[in-house]
Amino acid sequence: MMKSSSTMPERRGLHIQSGDHRCLLKWHRGRRFAGDIAFTRERIVEGMTIGASMEIDLQRYGGDGFVVLHDEDLHPATTGSGSVLRATREDFAHLHLRDSDGNQTAHPILLLEDLAALIRDDGCSPDAVLQLDLKAPSSSIGEGDIAAFAKAIAPVTRSVILSAGDAEAVERLSEAVPDMPIGYDPCHNGASERLRENRDFSGFVAGAIAASPRAEMIYLAHELILFADAEGFDLIGAFHTHGLEVDAYTIRAATKEMLPKVMRLLALRVDQITTDDPVGLEVLVAAENSGK
Repeated sequence: MMKSSSTMPERRGLHIQSGDHRCLLKWHRGRRFAGDIAFTRERIVEGMTIGASMEIDLQRYGGDGFVVLHDEDLHPATTGSGSVLRATREDFAHLHLRDSDGNQTAHPILLLEDLAALIRDDGCSPDAVLQLDLKAPSSSIGEGDIAAFAKAIAPVTRSVILSAGDAEAVERLSEAVPDMPIGYDPCHNGASERLRENRDFSGFVAGAIAASPRAEMIYLAHELILFADAEGFDLIGAFHTHGLEVDAYTIRAATKEMLPKVMRLLALRVDQITTDDPVGLEVLVAAENSGK
């Protein structure tokens, strides 16, 4: 497990340079180092300051708007219990994040407007991008949620990209913030399983583009990219042909076992890799490229 060090270059964990190809490293759930607690204010501010790409998940809660959490249940990521949809703004004011061992921390839970305030007020680098990964389906999103989203995000659109596996949900929110870039993840709702069965890779690409024609970034499970590659089809190249960038998710750990997969993704010229250990992955690939 890698921890922060005063001797470590300040901007480490932002990208991988492999030959002439530069691949961004996206901090999965706002994590820079292996073992980081997800979605802490301090790490998000750090990432924004040095120009990182970060993934920030959004769930609906029991009020108009969204909260920065990944799961539909408050447990085990927070000190609360029960459905996030039943939690109120007042509830979140008394809850904290837990670490990976289940221990309570002093880290608060951020609402979307708290996140927007961090972007606005804490010296956000022009290179920083926060992927707002929407976990709520379109059917659960009301007009009050859309209004709250627009109020929070409209002033900081240059620093975010909204994405989801539900293209309709993204479209509805983005209509209220027309200058905001959007992305799309076509791997949900059985799509990955169907593709493994039918191997209709061209149809998969065409369907993704049709589902979200304004998307600028496509998010693909790295296993699916490598499956298509083994079958002789370059999914990354196919989306590049349509002018789209590709993010490969999620590399959980920077290990020697994962290295061949990462190197193949880089050879296919993936634009971004989502990982829980950006610093560790950068160090691992640098060592491989230097022959150590």
